[in-house]
Amino acid sequence: MKKFFIFIVMLVLCSKVSIAMDLSLAHTVEMIQIESQDLKKANANVKKARAGLDAVNANRWFKLDASTTYMNLINVEDPGKPLGIDLSGYGSLPPGMPALIELPDNIGMISLTLTQPIYTFGKIGNAADAAHHAIKMADSGLELARREIRAAAAQIYWTAKMTDEIVKIAEKNLQSSKQAERQLTSAGRAGKSNLVKISADIAAKEVSLSDAQFNRDSAHRLLKIMAGIDVNTQLILTDEFPNSFVELTAPETLESNPEWDILDAQVRMYKSQAAAHRAEGYPTLSANASYNYVALHTDHKLWQGERNKGAYIGLVLSMPLWDGGAASANADMDNMAAESARQDLDKSKKIKSTEYIEAVLRHEQLRANLSKLNTARYLAARTVQISLDRFAAGQTSAVELSDVQAALMQMDMAVLNTKFNILMVEELIKKLNGI
Repeated sequence: MKKFFIFIVMLVLCSKVSIAMDLSLAHTVEMIQIESQDLKKANANVKKARAGLDAVNANRWFKLDASTTYMNLINVEDPGKPLGIDLSGYGSLPPGMPALIELPDNIGMISLTLTQPIYTFGKIGNAADAAHHAIKMADSGLELARREIRAAAAQIYWTAKMTDEIVKIAEKNLQSSKQAERQLTSAGRAGKSNLVKISADIAAKEVSLSDAQFNRDSAHRLLKIMAGIDVNTQLILTDEFPNSFVELTAPETLESNPEWDILDAQVRMYKSQAAAHRAEGYPTLSANASYNYVALHTDHKLWQGERNKGAYIGLVLSMPLWDGGAASANADMDNMAAESARQDLDKSKKIKSTEYIEAVLRHEQLRANLSKLNTARYLAARTVQISLDRFAAGQTSAVELSDVQAALMQMDMAVLNTKFNILMVEELIKKLNGI
């Protein structure tokens, strides 16, 4: 019994042990794309658009219909009397001839009808063009979704990585104050004001570290949820923030974008739909063929009566004479929708082009700022070391030491924030131009 209890305890403990997982940016993007509902919806829209084209093209081919009909004719003058020709009023009848000749009132018919469009004056062709443009919209929407998800995944990854670095900065800052406290107490000259100041700094920095750890756990939790990773898994983010960034090789202006492709295809789709609706007021020429098999009898036993076969083939020209203006109105609505989409396209080109130019300029500005911040951070680190040496020698106060430590932490945060912003600008540029 004791061994069984130990086994249960060990099993429970092992189930709570988190599993460490190395995770790179590329792997994160791949996993988030697999889990993304938006990407799945975009893929479904592509399949839907292709099915729509198949449905339109199906109208080009013949249609074969079959029907089976059974009818029982009723004598409306005397429903209880069968239909027939009454000869009783024509005088004497030849021997053996009945006074009432019954007519077959049970009719069964099997029909096969084939219809093949020959010329529809643009109804099918323009509808197919609209379907092709709808596919282009869906494909561009899928590409736009991929770019959006990739940028979002990168932001989630680097945000989580940034919280890791902030925890390290907070830990380093706390350890610096604890080192100063040890120097103060070990030298046997722990002044009350200096000791109180350092103790207050340590308490405040422990709170900051606790907040940083909470933010890190939250960022990692979001990353796990979006990537479909078990929340109990410990993540080790393997990609590091670059120490330097190269100059962009992207074009100076934005030449294309999936959003523009979507709107351009939308304009063309509405134009094609307008032409298809207008063609509804034009004739339709088609070929028709039919085969009929008819069985007739005076009762329900049709196959014991008369049986006939018939077939025909011909051309049909159908011409709508008046639809109340529906075709023209539908075409006008599609033309106005095309004009609205064209205005959206012009607006998007202006906004996206400006956004792209601003991102390129912002990237160069941040690169220049990072170089200056690295210099400032190096000087702040030297200042902290000098202050620690002076503090150990009793040549400076805890207040001055706290100030230089805060300045170093501020520089560390500024450098980290600038690196993060550069990476986000680069992701924005990739999202806009697809590079």
